[in-house]
Amino acid sequence: MSSQNVDSPPNPSQAPVRPKSGVRVALEFTGIPPSWFEKRPKLPSRNWLIFLSVTTSIVSYYAYDRKECRRIRSEYATRVEHLAKDPLGTTDLPRKVTVYGAKWPGDEDHDKSLRFFRKYVKPILVAAAVDYEMVSGRRSGDLANRIATEIKTRRRVDAGVEPESQSPVVLPNQPSLEQKRKRELEGGIVVVGRHTLKEFMSGLKRGWTESMDRVDKEDMLAQELASDGRFDEPEETVVDLEGVEGEPLPTRSRLLPSNNAALFSPLQMPSSSPSKSTQSTSTLPAHLDTPPSTIPTLPTLLLVPFTNHIGFRQVPHMIWGFFNERHKVRAGSEAAYSLIMSHRRPFVAPSASEIQLSQPDGRQGGDLDFDLPAESYYDGAYTPSETEKARKTYYDALPAKLAIARALARGTRVPTKEEDSHPPPTEVELRAERLKKEMRWRGDEDGWEIVKPGQPVQWDERFSDALQVFDESPTDNDG
Repeated sequence: MSSQNVDSPPNPSQAPVRPKSGVRVALEFTGIPPSWFEKRPKLPSRNWLIFLSVTTSIVSYYAYDRKECRRIRSEYATRVEHLAKDPLGTTDLPRKVTVYGAKWPGDEDHDKSLRFFRKYVKPILVAAAVDYEMVSGRRSGDLANRIATEIKTRRRVDAGVEPESQSPVVLPNQPSLEQKRKRELEGGIVVVGRHTLKEFMSGLKRGWTESMDRVDKEDMLAQELASDGRFDEPEETVVDLEGVEGEPLPTRSRLLPSNNAALFSPLQMPSSSPSKSTQSTSTLPAHLDTPPSTIPTLPTLLLVPFTNHIGFRQVPHMIWGFFNERHKVRAGSEAAYSLIMSHRRPFVAPSASEIQLSQPDGRQGGDLDFDLPAESYYDGAYTPSETEKARKTYYDALPAKLAIARALARGTRVPTKEEDSHPPPTEVELRAERLKKEMRWRGDEDGWEIVKPGQPVQWDERFSDALQVFDESPTDNDG
């Protein structure tokens, strides 16, 4: 048999040549290297697979969470938007609520509570055309002082001691006092967070219990500080030196005023009755200044839970909250919906036995335990020792500053070049600075005593019939 008839085995080095497609031929003329067309796709490496899986999961979860936020907010806005379309009369005003947000202990940003309201509660109120007024405190205790002052002013107006309006011009369309209070009752009060509830209830109790006479706390503190001896000059030993012909030589102790006399200061005025300088004496008749036995109905409260995570130890909570915004959106939307639909219930007051047997963690029972777990997140955020340390540092440096101010004022020494370019504070300025610092330190201490963990919420039995709470109605599911 001829060898030409024997099939020769295929040569493995000679692979069949595939015809080039028109697209490839066209791309080769663009300058793309031919080796790029020979590459075959393959799975990424193990590390790349882990990275892509984790990144995709995080981005997908974030996108899902934000999509749910938009859906929940849109759902509740749709339920109440028909109320915004109802026409108002020519003299009618939209419903208006007052929002209280106190400073979170330990956080320098005092606006966190109201920021929470604007992000999670406000959109639903806006959809229903509900107006709002926000009130905040820059430091702990400011909100309690403001509420107490407002209630005392109301008592003075009701007693006829103070006019209804401070404006000398009365507008024709201005609502009367009864109309204003009716609108307040129809609107309500939004309390954001447990720390705000503590300040609100403290101001409420002080306003309806303390004397309604006006007291200038700054003036009282100035009189108290003027008599504590911080600005008294140190005593000097008087040495009798006989001069020529028996005349005493002029010494500093003979030329200057008495040892305890200080320079004139508007913050240290002599008082005819020092014993009353730190006490508030009412100038109103006793029958007018007596706290009322019953409290009129107050605007309904909307209690909105709020927790502010600050500090390195709470970073896990911050991360969890960043990827679970939908829970905050739902809580804020439900709270706003209950207010808009006026779902009211009586304020659940603690019984007398619960108040007497209050737990060390601050539990009192009823609505006074609202958002109680939030206190554990600002435990240790502020301590009175910080104020004491700042006060000690200031008073340790005060004598040197005071000596410089008096030496320059009396001309006993020449100012330096640094003092010429940057004059040191005078004694009057040091007194004003001290008053300002003491006002802030004492305000911080009083505010911490109100909101500190374990401190019970202020309560008065007269509030039982005067307070109501907005709550979700269990029978209304479709709005």
